[in-house]
Amino acid sequence: MRARRPLLLAPALGLTMLVAACGSPGSSSAGDGSSSSAPSGSSMSSTASGTVCEGVAGDKLVVLTDDQHLQQVDNIVPAVNATVAGDNPDIIGVLDSVSTVLDTPTLIGLNKSVDVDRKTSSEVAQGFVSSKGLDQQKSVGKGTTVVVGAPNFSEGATLAAIYADTLKAAGFDASTQTIGNRETYLPLLENGDLSVVPEYVGTLATFINNKVNGDKAEPVASGDLNKTMSALTDLGAQVGLVFGTPAAAQDQNAFAVTQAFADKYGVSSLSDVASTCGGGVTLGGPPECPQRDFCEVGLKKVYDMTITDFTSLDAGGPLTKAALKQGKIALGLVFSSDGSLAG
Repeated sequence: MRARRPLLLAPALGLTMLVAACGSPGSSSAGDGSSSSAPSGSSMSSTASGTVCEGVAGDKLVVLTDDQHLQQVDNIVPAVNATVAGDNPDIIGVLDSVSTVLDTPTLIGLNKSVDVDRKTSSEVAQGFVSSKGLDQQKSVGKGTTVVVGAPNFSEGATLAAIYADTLKAAGFDASTQTIGNRETYLPLLENGDLSVVPEYVGTLATFINNKVNGDKAEPVASGDLNKTMSALTDLGAQVGLVFGTPAAAQDQNAFAVTQAFADKYGVSSLSDVASTCGGGVTLGGPPECPQRDFCEVGLKKVYDMTITDFTSLDAGGPLTKAALKQGKIALGLVFSSDGSLAG
């Protein structure tokens, strides 16, 4: 489901490379899924620096608020071929009607229906469009043919189906076409072979910026939605794309704890963890986490968080979520719209 996401694998984008080194000596593992110090238990202990908040087992995971905006924004946004939008001035408004009813909890629920409950993206989209009244559109499409690119992961496929069904309700002759990676499909969107693609504000801004200005271009994506969206709009104009209004829904890197951990230590944000757990926490994530600004490096620099131990697992996958639920780690990198986060 996460083929779209290069953030954690890419070189540091948001923070100075002067701090993009590993954590303190001995903090990270050799990448074999085992950590460099004794596994954490579920008890509370203290050091001279403060409380060591160890993992607390539990079945429910909760995402901590990124209150200092470590992660770049990645709100869902409709990306539209500029010629298509110019010829059909009502298409943006129709797509924006989707954005107005799509927040992150809703996106989590949609992903749960597909990834956990094993429904198809098309049936989930149809139910969503009906339940939100998106099928009650003014007929403005006049039968115009539009092709919605459907990224080849479940979230992207569901969003594309929602766009297509909403456009059909507005009188467009809309269909979906499964697409591959961004390097392959973006040229198709730019030249009009695709009309619309559900995109991600920060990731797309970074991609087009590097395409237009080179791999060493100054980063334009940040934790500020308005600034990132403004940069994306300017970049889009250079490659023949326009954009609708970004939804509140985001699919971005995030950090989770168990609900039991949050309750025990009284935390709901990353700042809470940093201040409450002055003696440190254990962290789990993909092998590259200790060297990445969006992971361990950023937690230390932006939040002044103490990481006592890092366990090499996966990027928001089953290993990280299992380690959290078993109390083997206190904090783990996940994706904010993961269907398993549904209540």
